[in-house]
Amino acid sequence: MPTSSLKTWLDLQHPPVAVTFVQQIPADIPRVSKQEPSGCSYWKLAAAGQVFYATAEDHFGCPIGAYVQGLSLPEESGQQLTTVLGMMHSLDYLRPEEVAQVPRLGRSWAAVIYAPLDQAPLPPDVVIVLGRARQLMLLVEAVRLAGLPLLPLSGRPACGMIPAAEQSGGVVTNLGCIGNRVYTQIGDDEFYLALPGGCLTQVEQALPRICHANRELENYHCGRKQLQLVGGVQK
Repeated sequence: MPTSSLKTWLDLQHPPVAVTFVQQIPADIPRVSKQEPSGCSYWKLAAAGQVFYATAEDHFGCPIGAYVQGLSLPEESGQQLTTVLGMMHSLDYLRPEEVAQVPRLGRSWAAVIYAPLDQAPLPPDVVIVLGRARQLMLLVEAVRLAGLPLLPLSGRPACGMIPAAEQSGGVVTNLGCIGNRVYTQIGDDEFYLALPGGCLTQVEQALPRICHANRELENYHCGRKQLQLVGGVQK
């Protein structure tokens, strides 16, 4: 697909990741080399430059992620899900009624293709952007300028932003969760934004205007602040 401007305009440290659900196993793309302990671990591999697909079986290492991806869990994974949910309940981390509110993909698929956005072999269903607050501030402002729906800030589980964005057609900001932070080792000052692949062009077209506006406003506020400082000294 054409080169994306997101990384350049936002000065991102990590390339955005394209996530594409397909109905057939792709013949010309390699399968991930091993099952990872979390679905979000595949985002990290893609951000590092790998292009690959992962099957349903490859996602069973993370029962919560597999559930969110809409998969029917085998017995062992189902037991793991029950165990981890029980621990979350006992720690007062998650209330039982919250499980039904977790976004879950509502369609079947044969594989998920993960890739850096600029290397995506197919148009993505969802684009995941990892960045710091200032970078995602600009991106959220571009989303608003493009007139796209912006869903409320979300958190646990981080992987829930994929079905939330895919099903709603809206853009999701997500603070991540402790599991995601352990498995992906993102910085404490970093979080996510997920947008439907179909909205990417609109956001990219809005970004230059937002970045220009912020530079001009930054100059204005810096000048105003300096005048106040000078005025304070004179007093």
